[in-house]
Amino acid sequence: MALSPFGVRAPTSTTMTPERLDRFARHIVLPEVGGAGQARIMGSHVVLVGVGGIGAPALQYLAGAGVGRLTLIDDDVIEPSNLQRQTIFTLADVGRPKADAAADWVARFDPALAVTAQRTRIARYNAAGLVAGADVVLDGSDNFATRLAVSDACVAAGVPLTSAALGRFQGQVANFAGHRPGHACYRCFVGDAFDAEDCDTCAAQGVLGAMVGMVGTFGAMAALRVLLEGVASLGDPQWGELHVLDGLKPSLRTMRIAQDPGCATCGHAAPAA
Repeated sequence: MALSPFGVRAPTSTTMTPERLDRFARHIVLPEVGGAGQARIMGSHVVLVGVGGIGAPALQYLAGAGVGRLTLIDDDVIEPSNLQRQTIFTLADVGRPKADAAADWVARFDPALAVTAQRTRIARYNAAGLVAGADVVLDGSDNFATRLAVSDACVAAGVPLTSAALGRFQGQVANFAGHRPGHACYRCFVGDAFDAEDCDTCAAQGVLGAMVGMVGTFGAMAALRVLLEGVASLGDPQWGELHVLDGLKPSLRTMRIAQDPGCATCGHAAPAA
């Protein structure tokens, strides 16, 4: 599929043709999704921050769900060690930019989807432009500075955020709506002390590929809940509910993240007492 002048792989179809009906029939027959829900998914725009360990499996299931437009942000290149968990890539992709290779995967998987590859590192100076126009941003980045920059930009732009993170055998997934009064943002969760790239990495700690896949697909599920809000019963984003996955037991527990009235990003949105 040819690139447009703006680097976007344009979709070949955006209508519910018989072929698309057949492709998404298993979604449509679900009462929790239905035809209206599938139409919403197909008309949505998801921005993925990082298409590595978390972003790669999330991308597979967002594309599989038929998300009509995908923007993939990553400045890294593929290394052999990535293949243990980033299963959209192959040996032939080693050395290529992840964003480009991931966009090529989408084009092969479903040519009807529009995909944009952004070979850049998202940071405070460019985050606003990169998240603008998204229906939800799924952040699978690997450091707090990036996550906080993305969260702050989402609050400012009025864009929901799905955060998915991993440390060894623990995963954390949550939807944040810090742009809405009374709702927490990601900064309410971690505070102001992490605006630096000093966190541990999977290269140092190790990571199990299947665990990353579980967190990434859980993140995709959370993002789909956001997209379906108001049109299908699955559309309960569970704002501010942090789901903690323990891959060793295994187990899942959920905790509520309250809005911090003093949060520098969203505290002003707190309703008056």
